[in-house]
Amino acid sequence: MTTSTTSESSAATPLFDLQALVVAVRRRRRLWCSLALLGLVVGAAVAVLLPPSPAAVTKVLVAHQEDQPNDTGTLIRTDVELLRTTRIADKALRSLKSPEKPEDFMRDYRGTGLTNNLLQIDVTGDTDAEAVARAKALAEAFVADHVRRMQEAAKAEAKALGDQRDRMRGELAQVNKEIGDRSPESDPSASASIESLFARRAELTSRIADFDLRAEEARTGTPKVIAGTQIVDAPRAVRHSLPRSAVTNGAIGLVLGLVLGLAMAAVGTVVADRPVLRRDIAANLGASVIAELPRRSGRLWRRRRTRATRERLTATLARTVRGSAEPVSLLELGCARSASVIALDLAKALEAEAPVVIVDGLPGLRLASRRPKPGDPTVVSGERAAAVSHQERRLGVGSVAPGTAWTGLQDLGTRTVLVVRAGHGSAAWLHTVARQLADLLIPVIGVVLIDPDPRDRTDGTLWDGLHTALRGHNARPAPENVTGRPRTERPSWARVPDIDQEAR
Repeated sequence: MTTSTTSESSAATPLFDLQALVVAVRRRRRLWCSLALLGLVVGAAVAVLLPPSPAAVTKVLVAHQEDQPNDTGTLIRTDVELLRTTRIADKALRSLKSPEKPEDFMRDYRGTGLTNNLLQIDVTGDTDAEAVARAKALAEAFVADHVRRMQEAAKAEAKALGDQRDRMRGELAQVNKEIGDRSPESDPSASASIESLFARRAELTSRIADFDLRAEEARTGTPKVIAGTQIVDAPRAVRHSLPRSAVTNGAIGLVLGLVLGLAMAAVGTVVADRPVLRRDIAANLGASVIAELPRRSGRLWRRRRTRATRERLTATLARTVRGSAEPVSLLELGCARSASVIALDLAKALEAEAPVVIVDGLPGLRLASRRPKPGDPTVVSGERAAAVSHQERRLGVGSVAPGTAWTGLQDLGTRTVLVVRAGHGSAAWLHTVARQLADLLIPVIGVVLIDPDPRDRTDGTLWDGLHTALRGHNARPAPENVTGRPRTERPSWARVPDIDQEAR
């Protein structure tokens, strides 16, 4: 039986409640909205306070001897890396007559391969004129170095081909010497060897012509590379628009702040485990949600609705208190002000029938220390609760926040209505409140939810027993023993399931 109960409970409770997470993150909109606004301000401030250094840009068309239509950009990436060498930087600094070290200068520029043959050079400087001069010197140094390398490569190739040709010519001269004046007809006995020498001479002649052609092509291709490598976009200063930079940086900061805020809100929600839905709060407290009230009055057009909701709640609680032979208390969790206002409204509604005394058990005596207004009910502190006359109706107001003195809650009332702020208490603490009240034999009539999520459509009513409804409490008052005190054994309607026992 225990195994089946545990499996059913695990199947009914999802491991990850996406709806609760979305609601909790939306309720923490102040956090992520504040971080998004902070990111917007910081991004705009960075654009204003830290403007970019003066910069210049130029573009160089780079021709390669090995250019192929299907090149994947290997050659231009090689040019980019060659640009960031101390040799190129040193040549540019020499043309500028600058004492700066090449290693330091290399931090102020970068190359980008736009296409297989187009190189963009970005350079920064102290002023626009200096940045333009640096870009020009750097581009010219790169072009000169590239041309020099291409020329040296062409010369080396032509020399290698020439050496091969000269070796072939020497071999051809040796073959001609062996042939001499002989011919196959003049010496029939050696016709085979003479024919092989003639074939060898023809082959050497062909290869010598081929080497001549290849050497000429190598020398011819170099002028094309030299002419094709040039500065196609003259160096110019890059203009920075402060408003555009501020808008761009602000938008980036806004997005980053929003993402960070949402992530922090989601992580905080999962770690804190603070129920915000009616369904979860009712399940953790073991009592139904009987009413909801906003934490603040809200906008002007919502105040009338809030006032009507408060009046309905007061009328409902007044009927419950009238039908109860035992004193009723209001116990708050995270909403002392709202509980005080509800207690005052309820006391005023009940004073028309009999005198009402509010017993203030809130931390700091929130009600007892306030300045009374005309028409307000009598308010006494918890220490003076014993002096209240039996002819007067008692209405207790207390707290079940962490640090509560649980043994003093019975002096406020033997039946209670919990006034809970959504998302304030953790699930573990709501369990603690339900168990402590059950141990004290204080049944929970219902839960008044403060600051609920307006988009929450979950059901906050428990349907597993009469004790979860107000009519059940009104129909079955708690029996008393001969001393006039509540009986010591725990009634069936006051038993709260032991979560740990069920899990075991």
